[in-house]
Amino acid sequence: MSRFAAMMKMTAVRLSALYLLLFTVCAIVLVVYMTSLSVNLLTAQTEAAVNEEVESVGQSYQRAGIAGLVRSIDRRSRQPGAYLYLVTDPAGRIVAGNVQSIEPGVLQTDGWIKRPIAYERYGENNDPQVHTAIARVIVMPNGIRVMVGRDLGEPEKIRLVVRRALGAALGIMGIGAFLIWFFVGRRALHRIDEVSVASQRIMGGDLAGRLPVSGSGDEFDRLAANLNGMLARIQELNEGVRHVSDNIAHDLKTPLTRMHNRAESALANAKTTKAYRAALDGMIADSDQLIRTFNAILMISRLESGYSSETMELLPLSTVVQDVYELYEPTAEDAGIAFTLGAVDATPVRINRELVGQTISNLVDNAIKYAGDDEKPVEISLAVEKQDHTVRVIVTDNGPGIPPDQVDRATERFVRLEESRSQPGSGLGLSLAKAVMKLHGGTLELQDNAPGLRAVLAFPVGEETK
Repeated sequence: MSRFAAMMKMTAVRLSALYLLLFTVCAIVLVVYMTSLSVNLLTAQTEAAVNEEVESVGQSYQRAGIAGLVRSIDRRSRQPGAYLYLVTDPAGRIVAGNVQSIEPGVLQTDGWIKRPIAYERYGENNDPQVHTAIARVIVMPNGIRVMVGRDLGEPEKIRLVVRRALGAALGIMGIGAFLIWFFVGRRALHRIDEVSVASQRIMGGDLAGRLPVSGSGDEFDRLAANLNGMLARIQELNEGVRHVSDNIAHDLKTPLTRMHNRAESALANAKTTKAYRAALDGMIADSDQLIRTFNAILMISRLESGYSSETMELLPLSTVVQDVYELYEPTAEDAGIAFTLGAVDATPVRINRELVGQTISNLVDNAIKYAGDDEKPVEISLAVEKQDHTVRVIVTDNGPGIPPDQVDRATERFVRLEESRSQPGSGLGLSLAKAVMKLHGGTLELQDNAPGLRAVLAFPVGEETK
């Protein structure tokens, strides 16, 4: 009983029970309506047939009087059929007909009898049976009464057949509805139970768990796929938080320790104002680096949590690229680097100008810092190309590049490859670029330039710009 009560608390079970009840009520109403309609139709046809027979008997009376009426009734009553005939004298004695007995009081009526009457047919002495019929009584001027009727056995049989047929159809439909509910409903309940079990496991801390997907493509699969995508996103964010926490503990410990050591060294060894100023300048530089690092972390968090789309505008990437080129050209020239601007496609793209400009600047700045090589001149190029349904900003250099097995790791937060450990930085530049491209629905691709690195920012072209 408790299991049944628990099942009835489920929406799917209650809806199934409600639909089954509604279906049953409709089917019963249909059976009653069809049976009543059939019986009424047959009764109307029977009454019309009785009226025709009365008119025929009346014509015999008009032609030959009472004697002709009696002969006609006697002749008709001997013929097989469902019609009833009865003629009685004023005293109520049967003169002619095929009715042996009739329920009392019937012949005292004049006209249609409002209800079916019971009678016994003549010639059934050995096996008398009580029949029902509808009849019409005509009272003659001399007191003779004539009754003409028709047996209701045929309409009753048809009513019984219709009722049985509709009852059988109702039973079959009911069994079919129950079987459909049993198999389909149980399957739906089983899917809900699976989702509940998986949800409890996930709430217990197993963020790697996923809701089951059967592959049928129904609404449960679509819901499970969306929830799995949400869980994957939550897991990714949690992993990011854990990863950032670990990296902050390791990577930010070094500048904090360096600041602490500078302060201790200044207190212990500095004797002049110049020495104190030098120590303070070093601490300020370290604190500025920490502030830049935290600002980059906050920016990445904002981007990954969903930057406002209201800051987007439709403009050519060539405008942003030319600004970055003009900004870094003097720096590259001072460093003896050949910095060139290639072809710039003018296709407009919906972007956040500030974020995209910062991303391209980070890529160019990385190329200037890490592509240096004393043995050969450094070459850096910047270009904008349109390819298929994307507009690509391409930054290339001929430096050492990134080993293929380190490409995925290079875009993680605070990750600095061994070749770049000697250079200043926080290891957040590529991570920030990846987050910016994710906000714009694009991708960051790090490719081998043979030699060097080819960094590609691929922006999708919207429908309004095609």
